[in-house]
Amino acid sequence: MLVMVVVVILALCGASGAVAETGIGVNWGTVSFRKLKPTTVVDLLKDNKIGKVKLFEAEEEVLKALMGSGIEIMLGIPNEHLSLLSSSPSAADMWIQKNVSAYMSKHGALIRYIAVGNEPFLTSYNGEFQNFVIPAIQNLQESIVKANLAGSVKLVVPCNADAYESTVPSQGAFRPELTQIMTQLVQFLNSNGAPFIVNIYPFLSLYDNGEFPQDYAFFEGTTHPVIDGPNVYTNAFDGNYDTLVAALSKLGYGQMPIVIGEIGWPSDGAMGANITAARVFNQGLVNHVLSNKGTPLRPNSPPMDIYIFSLLDEGAKSILPGSFERHWGIFSFDGKPKYPLNLGLGNKELKNAKNVEYLPSRWCVASASSDMNNVANHVRMACSVADCTTLNYGGSCNGIGEKGNISYAFNSYYQLQMQDARSCNFDGLGVVTSRDPSVGACRFILGVKDKDSDSSASQITTTYKYHLCILLVILIIQWIF
Repeated sequence: MLVMVVVVILALCGASGAVAETGIGVNWGTVSFRKLKPTTVVDLLKDNKIGKVKLFEAEEEVLKALMGSGIEIMLGIPNEHLSLLSSSPSAADMWIQKNVSAYMSKHGALIRYIAVGNEPFLTSYNGEFQNFVIPAIQNLQESIVKANLAGSVKLVVPCNADAYESTVPSQGAFRPELTQIMTQLVQFLNSNGAPFIVNIYPFLSLYDNGEFPQDYAFFEGTTHPVIDGPNVYTNAFDGNYDTLVAALSKLGYGQMPIVIGEIGWPSDGAMGANITAARVFNQGLVNHVLSNKGTPLRPNSPPMDIYIFSLLDEGAKSILPGSFERHWGIFSFDGKPKYPLNLGLGNKELKNAKNVEYLPSRWCVASASSDMNNVANHVRMACSVADCTTLNYGGSCNGIGEKGNISYAFNSYYQLQMQDARSCNFDGLGVVTSRDPSVGACRFILGVKDKDSDSSASQITTTYKYHLCILLVILIIQWIF
């Protein structure tokens, strides 16, 4: 009888060995020319039953919109702030008070994690931020304790996968120069019940390495598996994940919970970045983690959470890494789903953003009758201000012809300038049309209204003339020298 009671109690308490299902969240970046209102984005998250969001910095309007939503937040601190926070306890106190305590009232924002830096150990930073991380964490932790938030808010550090290395997963280890810092970090995380955050990007492995097997980047099986003793890896995610598990094990923390802070696939801007590949990867990822199969080194133990990168396209991001940087969203900038995707959260497909205020159905295109011999400078100017990355090699608008390219550039600038008629002049080379010039997969955007719409139009002429003058000065200097 006693044994039966114990079994029943264990079952009710969840001690039967059942695996907790991976939480699915998204990264919400805001580096965009055309931003949806934060309240519209929050409604988009709620309509799609997305209950976790990762933010890259504390923006007042975004945090206010999230208050009362019930959506859990991982709130980021940019790397540029780490130096001050590492050296000044009072700066840490002020940051917590201004960006965390101020929003965590009874019906406030559910800030669960504070991400201290964003990939601060990235090799390309050459150690610029890494010595600030532990002191910043220590100061911020003291500030959290002072604010009586230590029981609900955890500090974490999102790391790039280049923080560890190995030829096979089982031999994974943190980079030698990071061993001491990583030991301190995982000790801190473990003592505070916080997970290790890692960003994994199979797309970048494929993009940066021409010999990387394409099918190994996805979850559909591969003809190039990685054999690691008794373990066989058929996708890059599992191999990368287990390399981290092995690295943590070497420090004595092989069971530390792991959260995937960023993972995704771009839909445009490069070869291999397209709608089909993005859908296949992201759906394969969701299916894989929700299957609870885990990985060879952590069978039946998938990541604690994953945050898909990203929610929306960000058309103002730097394209130094590649034009694809502006096309990671599962939604376009205006909140339209790019492809069918079942996140396993209750909806079989993604739902559109509601109440999006579009500009009138007007586009700016190249005039059919104008001489286009002098158009190059105007195109350069338009694309120096607006986003023309889909015109690049591998992009969805790359094959629409010379006149199509000109029209796309003109329209991108015209929409960004809130359809002011003067912004479609281009010395008589542009003309406004009410007929959508989109061709096949190449979508000519239609702008949306935001809070800055009223002030944008008044700056059109000045902005255009300024950029054109700068361009002409550069051309004159090049001609002289």
